[in-house]
Amino acid sequence: MLAAPVNPADINMLQGTYAVLPPVPAIGGNEGLGEVLEVGSKVSDVKPGDWVIPVDAGFGTWRTEAVCKAIDVILVPKDIPLLSAATISVNPCTAYRMLKDFGTLKSGDTVIQNGANSAVGQAVIQIAAAMGINTINIIRDRPNVKELKDKLKSLGASYVITEETLQKPEMTNLFKEIKKPKLALNCVGGHNAGNLLTHMEYGSTMVTYGGMAKKPMPLPAKALIFKDINICGFWMTQWKRNNMHDLNKIMSMVLELSELVRRGQLSAPVCTQVPFHDYKLALEATMKSYCSKHVLMME
Repeated sequence: MLAAPVNPADINMLQGTYAVLPPVPAIGGNEGLGEVLEVGSKVSDVKPGDWVIPVDAGFGTWRTEAVCKAIDVILVPKDIPLLSAATISVNPCTAYRMLKDFGTLKSGDTVIQNGANSAVGQAVIQIAAAMGINTINIIRDRPNVKELKDKLKSLGASYVITEETLQKPEMTNLFKEIKKPKLALNCVGGHNAGNLLTHMEYGSTMVTYGGMAKKPMPLPAKALIFKDINICGFWMTQWKRNNMHDLNKIMSMVLELSELVRRGQLSAPVCTQVPFHDYKLALEATMKSYCSKHVLMME
């Protein structure tokens, strides 16, 4: 193993609250980048020196070495930055699938999302910008809000507004400039998610992929009745498991994302690199608010 992020889902798995749990004793970590050292005599898909990432959750990436089957990993190009490769399989893939699988988005369309400063949110901004799609990005107010807005706009965000602004009349003026959203992406839940529904186009879709507020989402009847808004969920782990029979589909997605990285259209999230032996620092930091992604560096 070369590097392995510490994601909130990894913490949930340790706590025993995640949707899938490995049999114990288990090794933590669901995402990471490894370099192949040796292969069996019948293995031809990978060779020593190749970079690989796990296909499924529960691989156990928080270790220095692993022995696995060839079908447990897929290749990732070695000509992209190490941190991009180590963080490509969860958040960028989640963003990619949500933008591709829930309706047909075309250049000039609009997507609205909360939690826009999250790793998935940043990936959504960049992938959408590459597709010519406008993004309205909702963030929580904070002392350095201007700095955060500037950062997200530098990634390609069309608009960055606070949760408070979302509820103000000035939103009407915004939709004189761009189309109303055909797609909403929700990782927060609670009233923040309910407020997104007010601004969506008729027949649009809201996809929930997280619930950071740990509160139920209100569903206004008028949004369902008069706007015919579709409400659904997405979980990257389940998508991968549904497509295990066709690893080419997963590999194609990773290669397309890697090409965006090469072209400078998709960068790795801001990461704090932590030596593997200091793993406790990474675990503790990941459980705090306003935390950058921590990545365990094995070498």
